[in-house]
Amino acid sequence: MSHKNKTLALSLILSALAASLQPTALAQVGAEDSTGNIEAIIINGNQRIEDRTVMSYLLVEPGSPFDANRIDLSLKSLFATGLFADANFDRVGNQLIITLVENPIVNRVMIEGSKSLGEEKIREEIQISPRGVFTAARVQADVQRVMELYRQSGRFAAKVTPEYVPLDQNRVDVVFSITEGPVSGVRAINFLGNETYSDDRLRSEIVTRQSRWWQFFSSNDNYDPGRLEYDRELLRQFYQNKGYYDFRVESAVAELTPDQKDFYITYTIDEGEIYRFGEINVETELEKLNTDALKASLVARSGDLFRGDTIENSIDGLTYVAGIGGYAFIDVRPEISADLETHTVNVTFHVNEGPRVYINRINIVGNTQTLDRVIRRELRVTEGDAFNRILLDRSRNRARALGYFKDVEVTEVPTADPDQIDVNVKVTEQPTGEMSFSAGFSSSESFLVDVSVAQRNVLGRGQSASARLSTSSLQQIVDLQYTEPRFLDRDMSAGVSAFATRLDYSDTDLGGYTTESVGVSGQLGFPLSDRLQLGLKYTLQNDKIDVVDQSIVIASDSGERLTTEYTVDDNDTPGDTSDDVVGVAFLTADDVPLPDGSLIVDVCDARYLNRYSLCSSERSEISSIVGYNLLLDMKNDPIDPTGGFDLLFGQDVAGLGGDVNFIRTNASMNIYQGITKGITASLRLSGGYIEPYGTSDAESEYGQTTPQGVRINNRFFKGGNSFRGFDTAGLGPRIVQIIQNDDGTETVKRLNALGGNAFYQSSLDISMPNYLPEEYGIKTGLFLEAGAVGLLSDIDKSDPVEFTDTFGRDAVQLIEDDLSLRASTGLSVYWTSPFGPIRFDFSHILKSEEYDRTESFRFSTSTRF
Repeated sequence: MSHKNKTLALSLILSALAASLQPTALAQVGAEDSTGNIEAIIINGNQRIEDRTVMSYLLVEPGSPFDANRIDLSLKSLFATGLFADANFDRVGNQLIITLVENPIVNRVMIEGSKSLGEEKIREEIQISPRGVFTAARVQADVQRVMELYRQSGRFAAKVTPEYVPLDQNRVDVVFSITEGPVSGVRAINFLGNETYSDDRLRSEIVTRQSRWWQFFSSNDNYDPGRLEYDRELLRQFYQNKGYYDFRVESAVAELTPDQKDFYITYTIDEGEIYRFGEINVETELEKLNTDALKASLVARSGDLFRGDTIENSIDGLTYVAGIGGYAFIDVRPEISADLETHTVNVTFHVNEGPRVYINRINIVGNTQTLDRVIRRELRVTEGDAFNRILLDRSRNRARALGYFKDVEVTEVPTADPDQIDVNVKVTEQPTGEMSFSAGFSSSESFLVDVSVAQRNVLGRGQSASARLSTSSLQQIVDLQYTEPRFLDRDMSAGVSAFATRLDYSDTDLGGYTTESVGVSGQLGFPLSDRLQLGLKYTLQNDKIDVVDQSIVIASDSGERLTTEYTVDDNDTPGDTSDDVVGVAFLTADDVPLPDGSLIVDVCDARYLNRYSLCSSERSEISSIVGYNLLLDMKNDPIDPTGGFDLLFGQDVAGLGGDVNFIRTNASMNIYQGITKGITASLRLSGGYIEPYGTSDAESEYGQTTPQGVRINNRFFKGGNSFRGFDTAGLGPRIVQIIQNDDGTETVKRLNALGGNAFYQSSLDISMPNYLPEEYGIKTGLFLEAGAVGLLSDIDKSDPVEFTDTFGRDAVQLIEDDLSLRASTGLSVYWTSPFGPIRFDFSHILKSEEYDRTESFRFSTSTRF
């Protein structure tokens, strides 16, 4: 600070102190001569503040007596406004002369040296602002606020120095000069008195972390005194949930290290003894409630290990049962008594009707982008309704399920009226728009490029729109979507989409065909209840399937594929033909001359006796599909469920117009269960079946007509990301060649994957802690997959074809369709990388068929919409 600035600061502070002493001196002087009345009040020194404004703060006026007490109070009233740096009251005759020195006006507030916190965060905290009144006290209070911010971030050596730069017209610039200093970390966290649980285990239960070099993304290893109190509560909850009813944290001490850079934190605890639940009773005077029924709803059971959260869960259960019984206003009070001799905790739940409370106002705060009505329409309560905590919890979950907010907090605020409360819904917005370009490599699709633009909350109105262009070696996708969640201002969603896809499965291991689809669809969805949703959908699309071309030579009369013999001389006995090798090979179009009566045709030509069954799907058709689905959602949390389930059942009917007729049914169920902290199990059961109907015939490009089965693009395929451990389309019906080797063994050659008309599958995933810092964004889990695909209809199968291969071995080509169980297990690693989410799957096959295509490792990327 310059000498001039220091002088200004000192003079301002001294003048403020002098002014604070002035009223007493004036009162004493005034007491010597308080006779007479005030004829006039003359105000001097005010520049911005009008005389009448000054007069409004006085307790005297012309005509009032010279009352020393009232003049003293008037002086204090002027200083209380914060507008004046100094004020003097003098009596000249019967006139009261008031001489004022106005506080300066703040011209600018500048912040220098703030690097770690950022200028914006500091400006949010300080009270002084441009065009406001400057006072030294207000600036000093802001200095303390900024210092507290730095202490919370672990910088206890930070210094904040205020500087004042005087300007003309009684203005000042205020400069906060900051020296941040180093971060004060936590070098060690120690526990005294713990016998049952180790220091490492207790450290994992609190928020504060020991400083380590790899924790550069985290601030929990910075020393924060406020966090210590929170950690004490976490320790208490941990021990009480392990049965230690009388656990206490006797002290939490933080000491600076000798080098003055970090802190040692030491918790002294008394674990106490393990307690169990003793007698558990429920008492109520409400006539409609049955005590036995209430007691049956309790989570706590006599003899169980005492857990603090069990009591809270029991209160929630009693509240829910009472609500079903017609009591919306319930007061559940647990009476807890511990028996120190038997180490048991007796609990009596007193259930009575609480005071009737109604919702006065619902305030939505924090929604800087999302409109109020978008949030309010998700709430299950409105202003004027009876207060109901269960409905408020559902409202919070529905708002979180929108996906627009990082957090949703619902709190109740008392009002002046005891039977009314205000409900505050505080939301924290998160980005809902995404514009991304990504390129990567997948083990199944080689190089891939994905460009997408999506907005899940268009203009804060809740609509979603997206456009996606994706290309890889296997697929090209263009997809446009738009959804209105409240169509026609009703509780009904509506959406439209347009798409174009091309799937290249020309590799015979994948399918030996390509598909091109172009279509549009429309969707409607509406709730049947809070937990049950109905969705309707219509899709109109054109599908074209091309089987990979393959020219063969057949007999024009029989349609059989022609072969030719060839001889390989044995070089060991030149000229001796007795031991020469004679082979049989299929004729090709390159063999010249071809025998009489032969034709060169494609494998899908109708004249070929044993043409592939896949060829019946080779055509362009229009599909008109009407479908519905029912979703029952009983999860306890829409984002990270640890309990409950959801059930989805849907059917699609093709044939209301178009060329394709089928009925396709899908069902799935997800069950969630939290096991311990950080470990959650989820089980997915799913199945599907598609059945053609009608007698419609379709004509292929080769002129033949065949009864319609299920086209390959409408069948079920599993593998890759949909069935870990198996390659894309790696399990299920497939065209194979079984070759008899000379040594009596068989060789199985995998050809086209055909998909199936039915599938069943179960997937068990268990999230596992990996003890890596959360800021790394790495999550791990174990998985178990089991299921099968198959059950082709007879019309989609072809008869076995026997032939002799080029080495003279007997072989047969047939369709394997075995709906037998396949299973795999392994480890999945999910990494939220700077380049986008990446998933690694390490698999081990437990059961498969010989003709299946398996894999032990896969990695893939995904784009979030």
